[in-house]
Amino acid sequence: MSAPDLAGLFGVLLILIAYGGGVLGRLDAKRAPALLLNLVGALLILASLAYAPNISAIAMEGAWALVALFGLARLAAKR
Repeated sequence: MSAPDLAGLFGVLLILIAYGGGVLGRLDAKRAPALLLNLVGALLILASLAYAPNISAIAMEGAWALVALFGLARLAAKR
């Protein structure tokens, strides 16, 4: 397995941790920990897609990263 594949899989794991944590009530999707997990996960997947591009996956992960970034910006603005 290549380094980009490992990075992408780790990104998927981070996003699943954030999602599962939200579903199980362990993480609040509007708070920094979940948003950071989603942002880093999406960026790792995007990095892996640079080696094997797939336009629909790039669009999905790009949107996922932007939503997480927007959420983090909102939190920062509240402080």
